Amino acid sequence: MTALWNDLLFFLTWPGTQRALIAAVLVGACAPVVGTYLVQRRLSLLGDGIGHVALTGVAVGWLAGSWMGLRPVDALTVPGAALVAVIGSVLIEVVRRRGKTSGDLALALMFYGGIATGVLVISLAGGNSVNLMAYLFGSLASVTPTDIWTMAALCAVILAVGLGLRSALYAVSQDEEFATASGIPVWLLNMCVAVVAALTVTVAMRVVGLLLISALMIVPVAIAQQFTHSFRRTMGLAAITGVVLCVAGVSITFWHNVSPGATIVVVAIGLYMIASIIRPLITRRTAAHQHDPHPDIPDDVLVEG
Repeated sequence: MTALWNDLLFFLTWPGTQRALIAAVLVGACAPVVGTYLVQRRLSLLGDGIGHVALTGVAVGWLAGSWMGLRPVDALTVPGAALVAVIGSVLIEVVRRRGKTSGDLALALMFYGGIATGVLVISLAGGNSVNLMAYLFGSLASVTPTDIWTMAALCAVILAVGLGLRSALYAVSQDEEFATASGIPVWLLNMCVAVVAALTVTVAMRVVGLLLISALMIVPVAIAQQFTHSFRRTMGLAAITGVVLCVAGVSITFWHNVSPGATIVVVAIGLYMIASIIRPLITRRTAAHQHDPHPDIPDDVLVEG
């Protein structure tokens, strides 16, 4: 018992763990907020595509740091990833709006070209497979105080857009044609969602990695949808779930030497499976006491409120 208490005390007081927990809370709160809009617009894999493109930004930042003789060499990877991810997300949105088969091909070329270029450039810059794995699947041990401040600033922007423009973004996510007829700047708001999705990928790459960030954006939303049809409540519950999942993942990786990103995603999927089993039981019990006024609303059609 004393050993467990000492481990817990060290876990809470060690600066490295404190930074990891702060990063986990920031990412866990922000990613599902953006993911709620992506699920509503049926763009659940957008984060995955942006993650592929962002790897090129990581590689460019690494190469620039190497040329400039910076220590650490990866000091510019976060700005590089943010810049390339934003550019890539805007291009993805432009191509998506074309709505043609050629657009799907262009997106595929962009995604695969992004990750291939990133791997190649990092290799040319002197990086190795360990460095690459840290960005692809997350590395909480590499989070620095500077990273925390950068993540906090980006999360503030993400939450300001995701929560401040919630009503307008909800309207666009539900029906773009009706939103356009109502005078809502649909194109601008779509670009806002694309940009904040890119920033979310940049924020989360240290925690869950570029290849797994899409899961953290989407799975908490899928879990929240099991228990509510309200758009606002789904977003709130998804954010809380994201924080719990990330903190749980950090805690597990402290006692076991496993990948933090993979751990968080596996725990998230496990929780989704549990929620899927529990939901029918709750629904049947609730139906026995009162009539369901909206029995046919599917999970991905949420009402604001």
